[in-house]
Amino acid sequence: MSIFFSTPVDIDIVLDDPDNRTMVDVKLDKNRREKAPLYMDGESVKGAVTVRPKDGKRLEHTGIKVQFIGTIEMFFDRGNHYEFLSLNQELAAPGELQHPQTFDFNFKNVEKQYESYNGINVKLRYFVRVTVSRRMADVIREKDIWVYSYRIPPEMNSSIKMDVGIEDCLHIEFEYSKSKYHLKDVIVGRIYFLLVRLKIKHMELSIIRRETTGAAPNQYNESETLVRFEIMDGSPSRGETIPIRLFLGGFDLTPTFRDVNKKFSTRYYLSLHLCICIFLLISSLYPDARRYFKQSEIILYRQAPDVPAIQGIQSVPPPTENKVAAVQA
Repeated sequence: MSIFFSTPVDIDIVLDDPDNRTMVDVKLDKNRREKAPLYMDGESVKGAVTVRPKDGKRLEHTGIKVQFIGTIEMFFDRGNHYEFLSLNQELAAPGELQHPQTFDFNFKNVEKQYESYNGINVKLRYFVRVTVSRRMADVIREKDIWVYSYRIPPEMNSSIKMDVGIEDCLHIEFEYSKSKYHLKDVIVGRIYFLLVRLKIKHMELSIIRRETTGAAPNQYNESETLVRFEIMDGSPSRGETIPIRLFLGGFDLTPTFRDVNKKFSTRYYLSLHLCICIFLLISSLYPDARRYFKQSEIILYRQAPDVPAIQGIQSVPPPTENKVAAVQA
């Protein structure tokens, strides 16, 4: 349809029960967000479409249809959208309209096997599309919804234990109480300083999201640091312990996605960064700052709101002197 001419018809899409449905705040880009109605796997998508000819003019059409579509859009491959779900309903046979007309639709018990996602290089979208077919040019309107997929808490949830060391100079062990977390969970851990013969300037904990899209040789990997906090104030001594408590509820996190429709994956990592001053042999007046880090993958999942929060976060010992014991949103 030419951009120099307005459409001859207005199309309104209204989903059922908008006042009682949860709305999700969706991030479109760095500066834009919008609200979208929330749906679950297996839930029906129904509503009404109103087609209104402009200025009371008679509108000839070759059919009106509504579709419920699920797509994966790759930003590096904008010409191709991969549809993994497509349902169709005919609203009107070929004819003409002169007055507004409303059509009901109902896609019953729709399987929505993937969760909605809007990432750096990929978007997984669900939407209702209405098409008024015409001989000259079709008129199309779309309305997005957002889908959550809840998971049962894992029965097995092992702890994470790792260490950072420089021979005869530094040995640090750190552990986290588990490796799988729901999106409102609390990461609880401890850092043990077993050997400290170097000056540690600072230490920070980060959560990194790694997004992988496409397949080799056209595979793209993007990493994004979502959370970064300094967790130590002052230089530690041998034998000291720093407890960590990181609340996830305040951050823009998604579940871990693995090979979604063979198009993309998202993984999350806890990354511990150390900045250490090492005095050079040439001159002790000019210390050289070296950075060390250790990463460990964690699994994130979306827990249903009615599932009780996982207990046991009260077992963290009191903070040591001159140390920051909690990291909060």
